[in-house]
Amino acid sequence: MTLLVPEPPLLKASDKTTSATLVYQKLRRDILNGTMKPGQKLQIDQVAQRYDSGINPVREALNRLSAERLVDRRDQRGFFVPPLTLIAFRELVASRCWIEAIALEQSILNRTKAWEDEVITTHYRLDREPVRLADEEGGDNSAWEERHRAFHNALVGNSGSSWLTGFCHDMMDHAERYRFASMSGSYPRRDSREEHRLIMEATLDGSVALAVERLTAHYRLTLQQLEEQTRAPMPGETETPSRSPD
Repeated sequence: MTLLVPEPPLLKASDKTTSATLVYQKLRRDILNGTMKPGQKLQIDQVAQRYDSGINPVREALNRLSAERLVDRRDQRGFFVPPLTLIAFRELVASRCWIEAIALEQSILNRTKAWEDEVITTHYRLDREPVRLADEEGGDNSAWEERHRAFHNALVGNSGSSWLTGFCHDMMDHAERYRFASMSGSYPRRDSREEHRLIMEATLDGSVALAVERLTAHYRLTLQQLEEQTRAPMPGETETPSRSPD
């Protein structure tokens, strides 16, 4: 049974809140797509200038992103874009496999026609959108990323738990940073269209074990390829990282 969460009342935002939200959205986008480089210090005045905003909205946006672990807040040093490390990515992939396996299983068990239609529709749109690597066709892969996110969100979006769905969305945000970082002409080619098709088919067939197996293999292949590609420290990573970022 789908978990029903009452809609919060609409609040009239103040100018400060609106400005902070705009900064948050723009900075969040630039962190996820790598415009703001891993390990880069986020100087408050420079961020304010970049997004044509005041200091207070920038502080509010940075604190919000820090709570989402998309910004590192270091005592006496300020705010930084979190580094990308294989240690952290391995942990992230393992966590996605655990949590999304449950979410996908529950989505299949709670299946409805509306949910099945959403899975089919989002897959169709993803399948028709080509991947554009950084040095190909202008390098703007935002349309594919949007459709890719919609498809994966649809797969786990019928679990019946807003908490579980929220965890899946948060982990996808962090995984997106690694995907952008690895998008280059030298990135190992893979048949992601076929991978997504097989995941969709197993899901719609109601084969929980096979759908989960294909989804987790999809994530593990991304990790495997990045491990094979990476011979030097990743952006923002030191030679011998002692721990994964908080």
